[in-house]
Amino acid sequence: MNEPTQFFDDELLAKVKKIQFKAKYMVNDAFAGEYLSVFKGRGMEFEEVREYVPGDDIRNIDWNVTARSQKPYIKTFRDERELVVFFLVDVSASSHFGTQKKFKNEVSAEITALLAYTALRSNDKVGLIIFSDHVEHYIPPKKGRGHVWSLIRDILSFKSKAKKTDISVPIDFMNKVMKKKAITFLISDFQGEGFENKLRSFSRKHDLVAISVTDPREIEIPNIGYIELEDAETGESLLINTSDLNGVQSFSKKAKLALREKKRFFQKNGIDFLDVRTDGSYFDTLIKFFRERERKR
Repeated sequence: MNEPTQFFDDELLAKVKKIQFKAKYMVNDAFAGEYLSVFKGRGMEFEEVREYVPGDDIRNIDWNVTARSQKPYIKTFRDERELVVFFLVDVSASSHFGTQKKFKNEVSAEITALLAYTALRSNDKVGLIIFSDHVEHYIPPKKGRGHVWSLIRDILSFKSKAKKTDISVPIDFMNKVMKKKAITFLISDFQGEGFENKLRSFSRKHDLVAISVTDPREIEIPNIGYIELEDAETGESLLINTSDLNGVQSFSKKAKLALREKKRFFQKNGIDFLDVRTDGSYFDTLIKFFRERERKR
């Protein structure tokens, strides 16, 4: 495994600080409450009723006691178990692509930061596996705000020499280092192949959430004349006349079909799947996921 570079320029440090600040701001009571409901549910035992203080989750208000005392009271719970949350993040060549405000690896870092801070707030440990066609870097699960800083920094700064993606690699590695069940967020554009059987088996052991990060230009191309497209993972190039409606529609049709087939695989195997775009709101997508999963419980 390679180690990420230890020297960072001002631009990278600014990005890390910005993502860290944004994640802290977004981890509000409602978001943290959604996380608790989905991943811990009532795997928490009742401890006591106490008077409400600002910052408490309003969903834990004990309405009977509140009505009797004319003051808001909440139920508090003691966590019966400490969870381990793993992030498996793809840093292959295609992750360093983006035509909107952010590259795909920046979106991956932001999602990791948001969920990592939420997990830490819930007293869970957080670990990271950065991969391409091999495991590039591993951070064992632990706690601490400085730990989240390391996760964000490493995802943004890691420059892999490998171009291709192999989803099987982090799965095999995690099975070796993590024997008990963990919440696992697999963040990738899923451009690799041949990982289906291992991913299916992995999802039976761990609570797996697949997050696909896509740039809109990987689905649709605007009319801007002739452009040369290069597949970041294979190096193959293709000259496209974007004024040719048939050619552009054919490209878009194939890309949308691949995305539908990807979604169909995860749905068929009961694996949670989130489709995140570099031009969209991953926060809204996560909130929607939490609420839909809570309804299924």
